[in-house]
Amino acid sequence: MLNKFLSLIILLRYGRLPIDIKYYYRDTYICQLNQLKYTLKDYLFKPKYKELSFHGEFAPELQFTLPFAYWHYKNGTLKSTRSSTYTKEMYFFSENHEEYFQTRTNEGNYNYEMPRVLYSQNYDMEKWLPVPLKETYTNNVYVFDKPVLIIANRYNMEWDGPPVSFYSIEMLGYMLDRLRDKYTIIYNRPRPQNITMDNSDIYDMDEFGWLQKEYPEVILMEDLFVENKGKANNFNHLQMMVYANASKFISIHGGTATLASYFGGTNLILSKKGPEHHFKCFEKLYPQFSGATILHAKTDEEVKNYIGTYFE
Repeated sequence: MLNKFLSLIILLRYGRLPIDIKYYYRDTYICQLNQLKYTLKDYLFKPKYKELSFHGEFAPELQFTLPFAYWHYKNGTLKSTRSSTYTKEMYFFSENHEEYFQTRTNEGNYNYEMPRVLYSQNYDMEKWLPVPLKETYTNNVYVFDKPVLIIANRYNMEWDGPPVSFYSIEMLGYMLDRLRDKYTIIYNRPRPQNITMDNSDIYDMDEFGWLQKEYPEVILMEDLFVENKGKANNFNHLQMMVYANASKFISIHGGTATLASYFGGTNLILSKKGPEHHFKCFEKLYPQFSGATILHAKTDEEVKNYIGTYFE
C-alpha cells in the first residue's frame, strides 16, 4: 500500500519516469519516512544508541553510510558500526567498529535505515556530514618531488555485462605522454586480493606489464603496498594515505571516483552511462565529500579536453 501511494506521489510530482529510475525516487521517500521514528532520539534526547550495519557496495558506503555514521558520531549518538573487511580505517571515528562481512552484495545496498540509498532526487542532505579523510591521513611518507596525480582505473563487469567505463591502454598512453613530466603519477587499479569483492567480476587489462615497460617512472599503487613504508594495515588504508597527499585525480565512476572525491583538489571522472547521469550525482553529491572540483566526462574525447584544460 505504501509503495503504491509513493508511486502516485512520484507520478504527480515528477511525471512518468523510466522504470529503471523511478524506484530510486521511491527509495528516497522510504528512507526519509523511516528516519522520522528517530527524531526524538537524534535531536532531543540524544542517547548513544545508533548501531549501523552495512554490507553493500563500496560506492554507496562512501556516499551515504560513512557520512551518516560520522553525523551520528558528531551528534553523540553513534554506538557502533559494522561493515566489510578492510574498513576499520574508514570508520576511524567509531569507538566500536567490526569488520564482519567478507563480501559486498547488491542487496546490502538497500538498507532503508540510512537517510539515502544509491541514487536520490534530493541531495540536500540531512544527517550527513563529510568525513575528513584527507585531514586524518595526510602524512610525510608519500611525498614526492613533483605534485602527485592519481590515475584510479577499473575494468569490471558492469550491469551484468562487459566493462563500459574504463581507461583503455590507448587512453592511458595519451594521459601519460602529456602529464608524466609535470606530475608524479601513481596508477591504481586494485586487484581482487586487495579489496573486499562484490558482485562485479574484475577483468585483466594486461596494462601492468605494459606500464612497467613503456612508462617505468609511473608508480604502481600495488608496489607501494608491497613496500608499505607507511605501515598501512590494508590496501584501503594505503589508498587513503597516498590519496591524502594528492590533489589531482583521474578516476572512473563508482567506488573509484567516490573515494577520490574525498580528498579535495580536482577529480576528473569518466562515466559513460548510469543513473548518476539522470540524478546529476557528479554535480550535486560528489562535490560535497570534500569540496573537490568534479569534472564529469561521458566520452574519451571529453576526457582529453578536460586533461588539456585542467591538468596540462
